Amino acid sequence: MKSKQPYRIIISGGGTGGHIYPAIAIANTFKERHPDAEILFVGATGKMEMTRVPEAGYTIIGLWISGLQRSLSLSNLVFPLKLILSYFKARSIVKRFKPDAVVGTGGYASGPMMMVATQRKIPSLIQEQNSYAGLTNKRLSEKVQKVCVAYPGMEKYFPKEKLVFTGNPVRNDILNLESKRMQALNHFAFVPGEKTLLIIGGSLGARTINESVLGGLDKLIDARVQVIWQTGKMYFESIKAQIVDKDLRRLRVYDFLKQMDFAYAASDVVVSRAGALSISECVWRGGRPSWCLRPMWRKTTRQGMPLPWPTNMQPS
Repeated sequence: MKSKQPYRIIISGGGTGGHIYPAIAIANTFKERHPDAEILFVGATGKMEMTRVPEAGYTIIGLWISGLQRSLSLSNLVFPLKLILSYFKARSIVKRFKPDAVVGTGGYASGPMMMVATQRKIPSLIQEQNSYAGLTNKRLSEKVQKVCVAYPGMEKYFPKEKLVFTGNPVRNDILNLESKRMQALNHFAFVPGEKTLLIIGGSLGARTINESVLGGLDKLIDARVQVIWQTGKMYFESIKAQIVDKDLRRLRVYDFLKQMDFAYAASDVVVSRAGALSISECVWRGGRPSWCLRPMWRKTTRQGMPLPWPTNMQPS
């Protein structure tokens, strides 16, 4: 990247929190080091990054892009059109913004954006959160300058000479959680001294985790456990309807937790879907217990198979 000020950076990625929050962590750290930098996000229209990125204080442009469905659908039939239009819009974005570098963190929008950047010979890198690389990142790795990874052994997916073992970018607000504990308990209106359980199924939710929690909720209530439960948007209304007759004084249910630092700080134990970012964030909980669950219906998973635990990780 050219040595000049101010830098202009495009960051492309989204679809789930596992792609969005590493992107935001990268942006935040770059802004700390280069306060005058101009950072533009590119995401997929209608996906959660179009809300979460502006909440973090950044501008985002949406591409009309989505993934291929497993079954025949209208969405699959229009996929080639979406890809072509997104590619040309990405070209227009690059032409107007004139970035010094482009970063891809995965998700639907990352493909067209990184294709354009590499074709234009713009310095580019991808950040792969998982221990099992996706097809898009494997193809992009042939063109980008660097591939940042969170797990060892990734040379089986990417060119070895391009790998940089960085760990996953972790938001600064989830560091030093112990200093936030009392503020976090007050935020959830919880009682200090009683055990608190945090349950998270990823940004989109996890059906099996939600069903298991519903099945054991009475036992948690009887044991006077304080529960913070992120259900995911897809399951939120259904779960709310199923718990209306419960004692809700120790139960806090959300479709999505915006202040994740408070949720981690208040909790004594975390039960989480084993997403790559969730695993990385649990590393920073100061040694408190975390139980990360891999989806059993996947024989191979982009979130880790077998489930590896990140080592030598550093905060962004």
